[in-house]
This record gives sequence, structure tokens and C-alpha cells, in this order.
Amino acid sequence: MGLVFLIVIWLITLLSTALFIAKTWWLPLGASAAAPGIDHHFATTFVFMGIVFVAAQLSLGYLAWKYRDRGSSSQKVVYSHGNTKLEIIWTALTTILFVGLNLMSSSIWASERFHAAQANAVRVEVTGMQFAWYFRYPGPDGKFGATRPELEDASAGGEGALGLDTKDPSSKDDVVVNTMVVPVNREIEVILRSHDVIHSFFLPDMRFKQDAVPGLAIHMHFTPTRTGDFEIACAELCGMGHYKMHGIVRVVSQEEFDKWLAAREAEKQ
Repeated sequence: MGLVFLIVIWLITLLSTALFIAKTWWLPLGASAAAPGIDHHFATTFVFMGIVFVAAQLSLGYLAWKYRDRGSSSQKVVYSHGNTKLEIIWTALTTILFVGLNLMSSSIWASERFHAAQANAVRVEVTGMQFAWYFRYPGPDGKFGATRPELEDASAGGEGALGLDTKDPSSKDDVVVNTMVVPVNREIEVILRSHDVIHSFFLPDMRFKQDAVPGLAIHMHFTPTRTGDFEIACAELCGMGHYKMHGIVRVVSQEEFDKWLAAREAEKQ
């Protein structure tokens, strides 16, 4: 059986490694300015972890074969208390690998979270609510109107679902929609909110993912580099209707965006 285990383990190892190298199942084509850097880090991580994986699995197959049951000719098992020197070495190498990968990716992670968005960024408030996404634009005045919990009505949708206070002058030109529309090659500042439970705003094509937490307004930003419609997924189990919580980010030219936003403003008149 030792030889069978060796063959099975090595076949699985080599096949899975070949699939990764061929990128048979891989990330969708990147559509944001940060995507190349994130993809490079993914690839680097897979290379390092792949080497460890292949080495461990090949060793496992070899040991399964070497120490197979040989009946009366089998060697007596020898118990070992371990090798302190080897344990220190592989623990140190593991620490260096994980800390090193973390430091390599920290600048990419921080650039979208800790660094403020540009002054001319398009601001969009994204609100997760069981089980839909709502997108609010501040309008020409650049200010978001006040919202009040007592005014929230999920069944009303749009402004009613967010509890928008229509008595607040800043809310008069706020635009609330179910499809997020943004201009290409321009930074988009996202203000993430949740009205009930934790949701996760995930744009696979943009390599953009962040939890929306009740009671918090989380500021992040990204820059789309391709036009088209891109899927929004909720990557956090948020209830029985979680499967329905998806949406669309529509990336258009600056001219198309300006026309779209002006049309939405005109509808409010």
C-alpha cells in the first residue's frame, strides 16, 4: 500500500501544482489601478507557499512508501523526541516567510485604507442592508444629507431605506440608486456603512474588499481602469437572503458619468 499512497499523493501534488502554474482557475482580469500590485503579491505568495507545499507532499509520499508495512521484514519503529535545532530553523524560516509576505503587501493594503482619497475623488456612500446595496451621491453641493434611524423604512427602498431626512437642505440633491456608477480612471472614495449586520463589499475585478460594520463609516478608495459592468458580491454571510445580496458597479467615461448624474438630479426636481 505504501507505493499506492506514494503514487496517489504525488499525482495529486503534481496535478494541483500544474493547475496553479497554468492559472486554470485564477483571478478575473484586473480592472483597477491597484490590481497589478495585488496580483503580483498573490503570485509571489503562491510561489513561496507552493515550494513549501510541493516539498512537504513529496516528502509525505516518500515516507509513506519507505515506512510501509513489509510484514516480517518491517523495521521496528523508533520513537524520537525531536530535533531542537531543526525545530528552531523551520520555526525561524516560517516566521521570516510570513512576516516578509506581510511587509511586502502592507503598502498596498494601507494605500487604500490609511491614505486619504484625493480631493477630487468621486464620493459614494455604500450602505449594506439585508439584502441589498444602496449607493448615495452627495450632489452638486458635495455634502451628504442627514439620515435618521426613525425614518428608515427598508420596504420603501432608496431614500426611505436609508432614512434620509428631507428637511435637511443638504439632502435635497442627494442621489440614491441601486447601481453604482463611477467614471473610469478617476479615484472613487467609498464610505461603507451597514444598517443591520456585518456585510462585506467585494469587487473581485477591482481586487477591493472590505467589511461594512454597523455603527462605523469606513473610508476607502480605488481607481477603476476599465469600463464595463462589474459584479458586487457580499462576502460575509449576512442571513438567509445572503445569496441575493449582489449588485453592479458600472464604470463609464467621465462624460457619461456627468450626464448620468445630471439626469438623476433632474429627476429630483
